[in-house]
Amino acid sequence: MKGTVTKTTGSFYWVRDDKDNIYECRLRGNLRLKDYKFTNPVVVGDRVIFEKSGESDYSIQNIEKRKNYIVRRSVKLSKQIHIIASNIDQAVLMITISEPKTYLEFVDRYLVTAEAYHIPAILLFNKADLCNEKEAEEMTAYINLYRQIGYKCIELSALKDDSFDEIRKIMKGKTTLFSGYSGVGKSTLLNRLDPSLNIKTSEISESFKSGKHTTTFAEMHEVKNLGMIIDTPGIKGLSVIDIPKEEISHYFPEMLKLLPDCKFNNCTHIDEPSCAIKKALEENKIDISRYRSYLSIFDEEVDKYR
Repeated sequence: MKGTVTKTTGSFYWVRDDKDNIYECRLRGNLRLKDYKFTNPVVVGDRVIFEKSGESDYSIQNIEKRKNYIVRRSVKLSKQIHIIASNIDQAVLMITISEPKTYLEFVDRYLVTAEAYHIPAILLFNKADLCNEKEAEEMTAYINLYRQIGYKCIELSALKDDSFDEIRKIMKGKTTLFSGYSGVGKSTLLNRLDPSLNIKTSEISESFKSGKHTTTFAEMHEVKNLGMIIDTPGIKGLSVIDIPKEEISHYFPEMLKLLPDCKFNNCTHIDEPSCAIKKALEENKIDISRYRSYLSIFDEEVDKYR
């Protein structure tokens, strides 16, 4: 039998077949050792082949080739990679300016990861109604910055808005990954889109003005008349991995188009003369926050080899 993994909890995997039947499966032993660099051999979004292995038991026998996947560094095993989800049509990053504040470097790291794995990314700015005047100006500046680069940006209030036409339009017929810090409102939005999902939500921690983890593992849901969504645990930090340091600038779209104008083919855009990126930075054609994110990611990759 064939199906799609919709939920995992470590030892068990829930698989939906093409007739919408759900099977609770275990993993065939040798699949755990198939690729040692991944902490999780089977992930939400995987198309798998499974079979009955007992009176009421099922086991996953094989994984079909993934169209794509998006990853982060494993929290417990820093040298290994944790796949967040696979076979994604697009990734939506939910951003809030306050309670909790989403930092630009986190946004940039997410976008670089999505670019590297060829997944279109959309930025969803939530809690617009909670912004004071200064925060509203900050949100507008963020939106203008990323729109100029070429990213689709949507602004809303998941609690108060009655119309989600733009979000529904981008989700129609697609598998969409939803990510963001804990507390940005992913679960609230998804429940508003389809109340039958009944995804657990919680209040913001007053002590730290940050979200409490309500989603503890990635899970795929079918949203009525729209498509499939993958709700992910809140991500506090994100390391860019598996990208050679000399290629990092390739995943900043505004830098990529300038690379042919650099004097040196192996330009790192830091100290070299006649660097098109540094020139664009001086002329305010590249935002300083984006360049700082580039340097942070570049230094992180260099540190691995020291």
